[in-house]
Amino acid sequence: MGFAVPDAEVLIADGGLATELEARGHDLSDALWSARLLVDAPGEIVAAHRAFFRAGAAIATTASYQATFDGFAAHGVDRRDAGVLLRRSVELAQAARDELEPDGPRWVAASIGPYGAALADGSEYRGRYGLSVAELTAWHRPRIEVLAEAAPDLFALETVPDVDEAHALVAVIAELHLPAWLSYTVDGPRTRAGQPLADAFAVASDVPEIVAVGVNCSAPHDVLPAVRIAREIVDKPVIVYPNSGEG
Repeated sequence: MGFAVPDAEVLIADGGLATELEARGHDLSDALWSARLLVDAPGEIVAAHRAFFRAGAAIATTASYQATFDGFAAHGVDRRDAGVLLRRSVELAQAARDELEPDGPRWVAASIGPYGAALADGSEYRGRYGLSVAELTAWHRPRIEVLAEAAPDLFALETVPDVDEAHALVAVIAELHLPAWLSYTVDGPRTRAGQPLADAFAVASDVPEIVAVGVNCSAPHDVLPAVRIAREIVDKPVIVYPNSGEG
């Protein structure tokens, strides 16, 4: 698996997959969030990816942000079937891409949410879970390995609130030689867990597998200062995508 950021001034990613699915009439209020539709309505996920591609997106992020072995187990899905569903999240995005007429390159990014997302209690906006880097590494590795079996173009390490978790995620990505971007959720010049963003972005500085760094799910006024810090610390492209559209 290999990926290089194209030599383009701006590359457009998709919008909020869950937001699009809710706009299509789906209730995503349970703990699995958009991952529930991997079971109940996979065709709707394909349709949402297709809509984003047709609107001009070059990257689709999969419905796996909140899809974890623990989360599926809590809903009565055994580990084998959970693996099938994780791979399906990639395959659905690939299907949407492949059914469209070629109109420039399009990529599929396997979404990896933080440990806190699996708790479904807002912990991804706080970090500091009480787990060591080694424990977080062990927790993330199986999901990343299974998603990699479906051959996404790269991974989206998203809404990371904590430098410790970033170290864990980057360790797995580097060990498996998988391309990924690393995106934090921030509070001013710090991660949600309170660490300086300079330290947070430095996690990716000497890791060739991390092809871009950035921020997401953050207040708009915090984004540009965070981008400036990223550019000072890391010689990599920057990715930025928005917070919830709610007021």
